[in-house]
Amino acid sequence: MTEGIDAAARKYKRPETEIVTVSPEYGPAAIDNFYDEALSSIGVLEEVKKGLAEGFDGFVIACFSDPGLQASREISKVPVVGIAEAGMLFACTVAYRFSIISMPKRSLASTHELLKRYGLKSRCASVRMIDVPVLEMERGLAEMKKDLLEEARKAVKEDDAEAILLGCAGLAGLDKEFENELGVPVIDGVVAAVKLLEALHGYGLKTSKALTYLPPEKKPITGFSKILREWKGTRSVE
Repeated sequence: MTEGIDAAARKYKRPETEIVTVSPEYGPAAIDNFYDEALSSIGVLEEVKKGLAEGFDGFVIACFSDPGLQASREISKVPVVGIAEAGMLFACTVAYRFSIISMPKRSLASTHELLKRYGLKSRCASVRMIDVPVLEMERGLAEMKKDLLEEARKAVKEDDAEAILLGCAGLAGLDKEFENELGVPVIDGVVAAVKLLEALHGYGLKTSKALTYLPPEKKPITGFSKILREWKGTRSVE
């Protein structure tokens, strides 16, 4: 899956953009639920901190749950982009209403939570899921593609969706294939996030530190890895 994400990012990046694709050293093998999302956010934060130390200009969180996105923005001055938020914003620029196609069915609630968080619920025509765990993708993508495409057709025909957003990083690279079949724009969140990050960097925009994304207060943290415990923020709580 990480290789597929890397390929999609490189396909559309600018020539001068350097892409480095990493996966956290620990955490769930896939994110299918709120529990997986909570566990994965720690590994995401660790990778962002490593990247900051290495001087990267920005970060893409390549999971449709956008795990650790808000926390990552607190520790990063350079932009951090989640593929769900980026994909939704792209969809809103090319269509009035879009549908999200993903899996498994139990992640339906978390997807609706994201729509509410980003203030885009009214722009979403529907969220359609096939009830297959994310890890099954490695074994049966061909059959899954057929089922996902069928749900996308229903979204366009029955829900009046004018664009489709692929709701999983594991679906990276299927955008144009689906677009040719459906006749409406199909957005790959990985590509959307990379292009948005390039635009933010080119515009010279940084993460606002006015209020919400102020660095975390320096305080004792126990039980986590050293890289997470040793936050060298500028704020402190006595």
